[in-house]
Amino acid sequence: MDESKINWMLAIASLLAGIGIGALGHHLLNAGARRTQKLRRLLAERERELASLKSSVDDHFSELAGLAESLRQDSDTLMQHLEKGAERLNSIPHQTPGLDAPTADIEEATASPQLKAPRDYADGSGGTLSEEFGLKEDKAPPQPPRY
Repeated sequence: MDESKINWMLAIASLLAGIGIGALGHHLLNAGARRTQKLRRLLAERERELASLKSSVDDHFSELAGLAESLRQDSDTLMQHLEKGAERLNSIPHQTPGLDAPTADIEEATASPQLKAPRDYADGSGGTLSEEFGLKEDKAPPQPPRY
C-alpha cells in the first residue's frame, strides 16, 4: 500500500470517528437540555396555575367583602326599623280599654307560692328531699356480707 492511501484512510477514519464522537456528545449534552426545557415548561405551567388560583382567591374575598358589607347595611336597616317601632309603641298610651287584666287573678297567683314552685312530695308526707327519706330505724348495725 501506498503511503498516500494510508494517509487518506487514516483521515477518513479520523473524520468518521470525529463525527461519531460529535454525535454522541451532542446526544448526551442535548438530553440535559431537553430535560431542562421540559422542567421550564412545567414551571411555566405551574406559575400560570398559581396565578389563576391567586386571582380566583382575590375574587372570592372581594365578593365576600361585598356580601359582608351588604349584611352590615341590612342589619343597620333592621336596627333603624326596630328603633322606629319601639318609639311608635312607646308613644301609645299604656292603659288601653279592654286589655286590663283582672287584678283578683294576679293577686291569687302571687299569694299562693305552692302554685309556682314544684314540690317533691305529696301533701302530708315527706319527699325525696326530706331529711328522713330513706333512713330506717333499725337498732342493729348492718352486718357485713358473707362470702
